Amino acid sequence: MGAKKYPVFLSPFLSILSINFGEFMKLTKEAIDQLQKDLAGAKTYEDLMGKNGAIKNLMKHALESMLDAELSDHLGYEKHSPDGDNSGNSRNGKSRKTVKNDQGKIEIEVPRDRNGLFDPVVVKKYQTTVGPIEDKIISMYAKGMTVRDIQSHLEEIYGLDVSPSFISTVTDKVVESAKTWQTRPLQKAYVFVFFDAIHYKVKEDGKVLTKAAYTALGVNPEGNKELLGIWIGDSESASYWLSVFNEIKTRGVEDIFVASVDGLKGLVDAINIVYPECRVQRCIIHQIRYSTRFIPEKFRKEFLKDLKSIYNAVNEKSAQAALGELEQKWGQKYSQTLKSWRANWDSLSVMFEFPQEIRKVIYTTNAVEALHR
Repeated sequence: MGAKKYPVFLSPFLSILSINFGEFMKLTKEAIDQLQKDLAGAKTYEDLMGKNGAIKNLMKHALESMLDAELSDHLGYEKHSPDGDNSGNSRNGKSRKTVKNDQGKIEIEVPRDRNGLFDPVVVKKYQTTVGPIEDKIISMYAKGMTVRDIQSHLEEIYGLDVSPSFISTVTDKVVESAKTWQTRPLQKAYVFVFFDAIHYKVKEDGKVLTKAAYTALGVNPEGNKELLGIWIGDSESASYWLSVFNEIKTRGVEDIFVASVDGLKGLVDAINIVYPECRVQRCIIHQIRYSTRFIPEKFRKEFLKDLKSIYNAVNEKSAQAALGELEQKWGQKYSQTLKSWRANWDSLSVMFEFPQEIRKVIYTTNAVEALHR
């Protein structure tokens, strides 16, 4: 007889089957034989990925094989091995369990031990889902879909019938985890902390409102970035930032060496109330953006070139000299721009206290803006 012909679209799966399943999934020979039969009978996409398709059966066999392997590890001997004689514990049949995943409901058999001590990892005792289905629910919830919308979407796309209470249980886990993360203890000191807010639209009580997400991104003494927290407010203000700084201190941060911030009015003072020894660097990029608002387009390129001589100066003395030259050249026409540099010089010039390598890190809030993106 000639070799069995399979549909063309199954060839990648057959390749995986022959190379990987036996080695990596540790499937039994019976399971592999059954999968080959399923694939041989597959004529359509539904036969492969549908409710009773080959891939769903593969998932069932894989889970059951892994559970059997876990029980063998728990007991300390393989099935039918004489090592189990008089060991004090043994296999005790199987119980049926239904779990949900992207392919819908899967009926599996979970092995038991006689002493009732077997606690599997691959599918935990009270676990009702496997794979990324919970992640999909969370993703849809995060995008603003209602519980009913999510329920309808799962039914339409995956043929998965889940109750509103199940969806709420999944999303409630995330809320609880977020609260735990938001209040976790922090390190005593951070070398740099970048503070910035991003504004976004949210639907609340049937209205579309603008909210501000306040973000604190720290660099710890080991040089690793750490997201200290995200706080949601109605709009960005120095008074709200003050509450953020107080909370950070309550969670254990005793000292911040350098803080990098944007040009929000009152923000520098708010930091110094909570951390009086903290050096606060105002973002040069934000300052440049503000400055160019007053410069006509035809002069902007030349003006920006002159500005570079300030923030690229070797030291603060050279920077002040460059600012003086800028005032002489542009001050008569665009005094408002240069007044801002003078008024904020104390926080704009903090970077000159540090070597060039550190200046590049602290003179802009780009690090936290990249996080926002």
